Amino acid sequence: MAKQWLMVIVVITLFAVGIAFAGPYPDDLTQHFMALKADGEAGKEMPASLEGVNTVTANDAYKMWKEKKAVVLDCRPKAQYDTERIQGAEIFPADDFITNPAMAEKLDKNKTYLLYCNGIKCWRSTSVALILSKHFGFKNIYWYRDGILDWKKNSYPVE
Repeated sequence: MAKQWLMVIVVITLFAVGIAFAGPYPDDLTQHFMALKADGEAGKEMPASLEGVNTVTANDAYKMWKEKKAVVLDCRPKAQYDTERIQGAEIFPADDFITNPAMAEKLDKNKTYLLYCNGIKCWRSTSVALILSKHFGFKNIYWYRDGILDWKKNSYPVE
């Protein structure tokens, strides 16, 4: 019973802290991405799809990358990006974007973006995809849910 209460307190605290630092996002969107963050931090899988966002497989992501049909955005923290990333990926850290929505101004709504992070239990690219789509109105967002772990498993280029 104490463990359940502790978990409830942790989730409520994460939710409250997230709202306090989330920036100027609508409450329902903030609640959604903070719930995704809590799920990811609890080791839960992200949803299989996101409304308004195209979900791609490893083969789709590789084809987009190889044919240069999308700007690849790595939504992981800078330390992870600096260690290893999909070849040619640009950094777009979710943690920074959540608190600094002005980062979206650096993106071109007419371009296609392929977002990834650490795989099916990582909340970062999921949240960035949601925010770009729902709040900023980006139409060409592709989410590579399986992320860099899957990319490497398929022996696709990393740097």
